[in-house]
Amino acid sequence: MKQYLELLETILTNGSDRQDRTSTGTRSIFGYQMRFDLGEGFPLLTTKKVHFKSLAVELLWFIQGSTNIRPLVLENVRIWNEWPYARYTKSARYQGETLEEFVAKIKEDEVFASEFGELGPVYGKQWRDFNGVDQLSVLIDGLKRNPFSRRHIISAWNPAELENMALPPCHMMMQFYVSSDRKKLSCQLYQRSADVFLGVPFNIASYALFTMMIAHVCGYEAGEFVHTFGDVHIYNDHFEQVRLQLTREPKSLPTLRFARKVESIEDFRYEDFILENYDPHPLIKAQVSV
Repeated sequence: MKQYLELLETILTNGSDRQDRTSTGTRSIFGYQMRFDLGEGFPLLTTKKVHFKSLAVELLWFIQGSTNIRPLVLENVRIWNEWPYARYTKSARYQGETLEEFVAKIKEDEVFASEFGELGPVYGKQWRDFNGVDQLSVLIDGLKRNPFSRRHIISAWNPAELENMALPPCHMMMQFYVSSDRKKLSCQLYQRSADVFLGVPFNIASYALFTMMIAHVCGYEAGEFVHTFGDVHIYNDHFEQVRLQLTREPKSLPTLRFARKVESIEDFRYEDFILENYDPHPLIKAQVSV
């Protein structure tokens, strides 16, 4: 994962300081690409611990087309909690609850969750119902029937629904590519906005896993994950954490395999993912900007 550390160094050295929507401020560059050969190991960052369960459960949530945080909260996955909480604090129902108290209500009260745990038509909705089109099903069918098509694309960027989303999609479009010998499947992701310290390690591993899952159900091996960025940035309150991470030497990548043969993408369960030999440096905590 030296590619990731090189990205951090590039932003710190060459980035420009900019204001941003969250008022935190960032150091940013525009346009960058990393490539990961999935045959060389599973690209889960080793210079700090990344919580694999969170990204895997979130990916399964996307695949199911879900847009309410309650299924994630029930699995103790906290990735999306801040956005509905921020909306809740502006409502008439807000009684000064902390984020932790809000999450407890989401977990305990299904009616409360249906009202305040909804994120709007974010990723899963667009993957499975983009103006009536199930993009994921179309993709898988196309990869099986017409592997060399240049139209193997899923887009989460739906201009007609952006205003109803808690957060417009950052990782917004992916394209898949079958090798000329019909053996390997690769994926390129375009990410318009990337929080390099907190978000990007999750994004790399999530889309690598997604590529492996789609390859599995379509009868291919996993090839490359190509990660292409627009505005790629480090938040000003993450500089200390980034500099700590850059002192750490990357370790060998873990491996990931599936516990069983899965025929349909919807049939994957968290228990199907077997992550082996993951030995990262300790977690480095940082605040998410909402």
